[in-house]
Amino acid sequence: MNEGGSEPLILVFSTNTISDPGIDFTGLMHLHYPTRTVIVRLPCSSMVRPQFVLYALTHGFDGVFIAADGPDCPYLATACVDITSQRMAEAQNLLKENGIKPERLAMAGICSVCAEPFVRSIKAFYDRIKDLGKVEIGEV
Repeated sequence: MNEGGSEPLILVFSTNTISDPGIDFTGLMHLHYPTRTVIVRLPCSSMVRPQFVLYALTHGFDGVFIAADGPDCPYLATACVDITSQRMAEAQNLLKENGIKPERLAMAGICSVCAEPFVRSIKAFYDRIKDLGKVEIGEV
């Protein structure tokens, strides 16, 4: 639900050792991304459960973005990509089942020095979410 007016509220799941340093690097490079972005750090992107995504979208967030590790994950290595991709597909199905557009969920691989790719990805996602408007159950 977009209570801040027309500006979407986006939840970003990032990872401690890979994507979060890349997101932090945006500040060092004086790059900007949407201010209504909340970042939650996890050890590994495969920890994002479909239920987390559904909960976020039914409790105030307009979009969920997963800044994934990719094959550099220190916890699961190449299995991280497979598990995270599987959970993304499950989350999109769960959203559809609950009448929420699966386009409200996105994922991109963000490395520890990927400030510019993160900014491009999150801005594109933000624009998409802004076009969708607030979350409405039954919007599918």
